[in-house]
Amino acid sequence: MIRVLVADDEELVRSGLRLILEAASDIAVIAEARDGAEAVSAAARLRPEVVLMDVRMPGTDGLTAAGRLLAAPSPPKVIMLTTFDLDEYVHEALRLGAVGFLLKDTPPRELAAAVRTVAAGQAMLAPSVTRRLLASYAGRAPSRAETARRRLAALTDREEDVIRALARGLSNAEIGRELRLTEATVKAHVSRVLAKLGLANRVQAAILVHDAELGQPDTSA
Repeated sequence: MIRVLVADDEELVRSGLRLILEAASDIAVIAEARDGAEAVSAAARLRPEVVLMDVRMPGTDGLTAAGRLLAAPSPPKVIMLTTFDLDEYVHEALRLGAVGFLLKDTPPRELAAAVRTVAAGQAMLAPSVTRRLLASYAGRAPSRAETARRRLAALTDREEDVIRALARGLSNAEIGRELRLTEATVKAHVSRVLAKLGLANRVQAAILVHDAELGQPDTSA
């Protein structure tokens, strides 16, 4: 059972999210919070696996709360929720370590699937968020790209192939098929890459790759 905490300042939204998630047999909403402070307190007591966090709330907002949650030992997986296609907080939320960013009008089946995906250790971004996020990185200054490339220079050729495929949103199984590696080998490469680069998750790795403006992975090896 995946234990979930829902944080949103609107009671109607919280109730709707609870109904959607608890319709799934493998998900339980263990608590609701009206703002970020309540979410941080409830998460410390109840230790949910996943937190659905509204970005904009009065008092302690979702971004501040996410930062506090993700700085704690053994933090939950955090999915940020927003009414907007992409707001000014998304980049910082992902850099803090949030592993998902979804719109509140996400279809029920996709919402439950997103919770399962992040609980399993992978990232989940709404397609429209992904498109605009990547587009926003297309015009970044050369100095940012150069900094990212210097960080990636620490990787072996194969590790670079893996991180470039990861940045395209491929699962471990898909990366394995593309690079002709076993899924277990890909998983080991991903863990090693994140550790080498000091990254918290696959989303941060994808952002670094797009900062570096790398091309497609070499599949000929």
